[in-house]
Amino acid sequence: MPPRITVIGTGYLGATQAVCMAHLGYEVVAVDVDPAKVAALASGKLPFFEPALDTLLVETLATGRLRFTTDFDLAAEFGDVHFICVGTPQSSGSDAADLRYVDAAFGELARRVTRKALLVGKSTVPVGTADRLAERIVELSPAGAELELAWNPEFLREGFAVEDTLRPDRLVFGVRSAWAEQMLRAAYSPLLAAGTPVVVADPATAELVKVAANSFLATKISFINAMAEVCEAAGADVSLLAKALSYDDRIGGRFLKPGLGFGGGCLPKDIRAFRARAEELGVSAAVAFLHEVDQINLRRRSRTVDLVRELAGRSLQGVRVAALGAAFKPDSDDVRDAPALDVARLLYLEGASVVVYDPQANANAHRAYPDLDYADTLGEAVDGADVVVLLTEWAEFVTADPEDMGVLVAQRRIVDGRGALDVARYRAAGWEYRALGRPAEVGAARP
Repeated sequence: MPPRITVIGTGYLGATQAVCMAHLGYEVVAVDVDPAKVAALASGKLPFFEPALDTLLVETLATGRLRFTTDFDLAAEFGDVHFICVGTPQSSGSDAADLRYVDAAFGELARRVTRKALLVGKSTVPVGTADRLAERIVELSPAGAELELAWNPEFLREGFAVEDTLRPDRLVFGVRSAWAEQMLRAAYSPLLAAGTPVVVADPATAELVKVAANSFLATKISFINAMAEVCEAAGADVSLLAKALSYDDRIGGRFLKPGLGFGGGCLPKDIRAFRARAEELGVSAAVAFLHEVDQINLRRRSRTVDLVRELAGRSLQGVRVAALGAAFKPDSDDVRDAPALDVARLLYLEGASVVVYDPQANANAHRAYPDLDYADTLGEAVDGADVVVLLTEWAEFVTADPEDMGVLVAQRRIVDGRGALDVARYRAAGWEYRALGRPAEVGAARP
């Protein structure tokens, strides 16, 4: 008989996990402390934007296999495998991860579980967290040592969360017993039957897999952006450099894309928390390079402002700028540590009249930065603009007709912060085009 599943936390990770597990055929109870969020999800409404998940939520609710509740007692009694999917934000005044939500979720559940069950952490946490929590839940639970802990890190990409959950490139099981491994295999039986690779490890290794993966990805992104800095100084073209490097199969072209850099709720805070934990472990030198990775990433934001200023004629005072994008990536409404929104803010602080438009993230952006102006359409955003700056590479922006936009703007000047536009097409339409790491001269740059 398949295990019954609970999911603790119904944010981005938890809601996706709950919906997808129910879609796979499991009986699922999802728990959150926020009654409004629970009510919205129970009525088929997502509290965030994620392609395909909204449809899947409605479909799984109709099967009766998925329930949302605020009742921890119900979850403790119901579940055989409990997935903890709460957030681990950066601590205030520190690079370290804030584990208060993880500790609370494990604690609230453990003190209610009265029989043998498995608590599974999916949140991204500092290595050693699982060991600490394993001791704590045994002390708290009426089930004592019958309550076991495992770690099963998530590898979701916003915009592809359903695909990454239902067809992951790997599963990692951090377990201490054959029984815990067996329970996780039962919980992921349909994925294993489809051939998903599994790495069975100890909990500490499982914790490290996620932060190591994020650190490697962040390093690759910052590497090509460091090369962009060199290209700008040397008059070279980083887009052609990246293309040449991509043919080396030791390097590959994935994420070797120069531009504004990474943001969101994972990579920035995860690499900082990794550094903080390494310092606690006495091995800070081993990951000291991550500080520069972070700094390179942040410098791309100020350099984008420089390009806008250069196009505007050395001063941004009173210049109307159309900021295309607010989310940290397309197909998301997440503005946490979003480079796009940070650039818009920096332009505003230099005196520019900034109008932001994002197909999904306007509301979240307005809550974060209410002083900025927001447009409801692309046309409204670029109307009368002295400079247009592409900050999030939504398809709507990438495929926009430069001739049509040219009719609306005051000046045909554009900064491509993501290296996503057709350079030749824009220059043929009479636009001044600038991009990070690419020459300003028309004859030197290529599409």
